[in-house]
Amino acid sequence: MHSKSYITVRYAETDRMGIAHHSNYPVWYEIGRTDFIKMFGTSYSKMEEAGVMTPLINLTCHFGQPAKYEDRLIVRTWCIQMSAARIEFAYSVKKILDDGSEVELGYGTTEHGVVDSKTFRPCNIKKRLPDLYEKMNGNIKEI
Repeated sequence: MHSKSYITVRYAETDRMGIAHHSNYPVWYEIGRTDFIKMFGTSYSKMEEAGVMTPLINLTCHFGQPAKYEDRLIVRTWCIQMSAARIEFAYSVKKILDDGSEVELGYGTTEHGVVDSKTFRPCNIKKRLPDLYEKMNGNIKEI
């Protein structure tokens, strides 16, 4: 199972050539990750209210073709690995063409620790949010 997030490249995200700056990809990944979590009946703010935060540990971005101003994009997000204290996501960013077909522009991953929101020490998401852990862990995509 994966989430689909739709984005239109804004002028502020582009350089003078009208090409989306590479620094936008992690922001687009965050949009995808937020939508992915919502598929399981919760949100990042609810996770934080439960005392769980997921700081970024690692980020990869691979770029192919550029995204340009006003391009319609789809960001697909999967959970590819999960333990009690770490979560890893994969992302695909594609341009949606006028005929509805898609062209891959880039892809990447993010790895997150699971920490207590007060102490920032590692905690066990399996114990803190067992329903979310079971749902997400049951939808791991092997890549």
